[in-house]
Amino acid sequence: MSVATASDLWRMSATELADAIRSRQASSQEVVEAHLRRIEAVNPAVNAVPVVLGEQALEAARAADRVVAGGGELPRLHGVPVTVKESIDVAGTPTTLGLKALAAAYPRQDAPSVERVKAAGAIPIGRTNLATFTVRWHCDSELRGATMNPWDRSRTPGASSGGEAAAVATGMTALGIGSDGLGSLRWPAQCCGVSTLKPTLGRIPEATSAGPDLAAIGIQLTAVVGPMARRVADLHAAFEVMAGPTWRDPWTVPAPLYGPEPAKPVRVALVVDPAGQGTAEQVQDGVRKAARALADAGYRVDEIEPPSIDEAANALLVMLSTPGMRAVWQAFSPMLPADTRRFMSSFFAVAGDPDAVTAAQSFVTRHCLLRAWGEFQQTHPLIVAPIFTDVPFEAGTDLGTGRVAETIRGMRMAMAVNALGLPAVALPVGIADGLPQSVQVIGPRYREDLCLDAAAAVEARLGIITPIDPMWR
Repeated sequence: MSVATASDLWRMSATELADAIRSRQASSQEVVEAHLRRIEAVNPAVNAVPVVLGEQALEAARAADRVVAGGGELPRLHGVPVTVKESIDVAGTPTTLGLKALAAAYPRQDAPSVERVKAAGAIPIGRTNLATFTVRWHCDSELRGATMNPWDRSRTPGASSGGEAAAVATGMTALGIGSDGLGSLRWPAQCCGVSTLKPTLGRIPEATSAGPDLAAIGIQLTAVVGPMARRVADLHAAFEVMAGPTWRDPWTVPAPLYGPEPAKPVRVALVVDPAGQGTAEQVQDGVRKAARALADAGYRVDEIEPPSIDEAANALLVMLSTPGMRAVWQAFSPMLPADTRRFMSSFFAVAGDPDAVTAAQSFVTRHCLLRAWGEFQQTHPLIVAPIFTDVPFEAGTDLGTGRVAETIRGMRMAMAVNALGLPAVALPVGIADGLPQSVQVIGPRYREDLCLDAAAAVEARLGIITPIDPMWR
């Protein structure tokens, strides 16, 4: 092997690894073995990858190397290891949602996103931890325990895709697949200093064998699957592989991956303190760093807000607290641990127990705000804003008195984006007080390409901050 020593392979990006395998500077077996060793070395301290698919990954890697030896064109991610959140189906491994009751819930087939990355040559090497039932903003699973933030073990790694973010941040994987309904991709990305793409609703299919017909309409309209990585180029590659319609997800649409070239300079709305409710200085500083980087790249940045951020966030809160949603919750509640029930009770309390009329009105509000934001994005296609308006809170404190309401307030911009089904790329922009600084770049519907281009421009100027060894080992 000439591209790098075996110990360096886990530091490389997914696209770099694919290029190395394609050019025979490294074998897929060497790449997979390097990541399995990294998991063995780091995961005991972090608890991000509770299920390691070592033997089957090595078997797949050897098969991938035989294809390379045979010559011919290789798929985009040939031989590259990938990890998958335990709420997303991977055939042969249980989709646990972090629940003891689902420890043996084996899916019939891969989720569409997994099916597509595997068709592109990627090799699943592990399943990553998540908040139980994908609920809470702290990654603590009834089945797997808590995941540690690799920057500061006293802080949350974010959730629900916290295991995925921590695995990517520490080099246990170059590419991961997670999901986002209340910021569950972007918030862990902020906590762990990695990048992620929350796609437009209907862009990347989501389907599961674990109760596919039980999702209430509020969840159907807000929850998406997306990639996590350390580099924006890897998000771009994964996006192209994962996107596209399928009968398995009726929300998916055949939208083109790339839209028309926007007028130049592309205008960016800078939102430092969404709805004027307070944003930590560390977070504001990160948002302004991103703005300066975009200005340097030729974007025109204006400090201006899209309409009704709070109204959009509140619409999501109500959409996820309808009488129908609460009925689904009650059906599942007996199988859930006390911490999860406590979180949802607090969440519903903040929503204020909306009646059927109020619940129906939230969907009308969503429709009206989609039009209003669409008009806003005619002049400012991109919006740069905080993900969570404060630094990562102390692990486990999200269940303290009043903390769910505080977190909802801090997540207002992330929740607005979920309510409207818009695309956003989250990426790190620096480090302050030992913790990552991150922003989200929000685009119009089906314009992930604009978000990715802008994020790449920021990354090119501000650099990346992972992979890292756990700072407290």
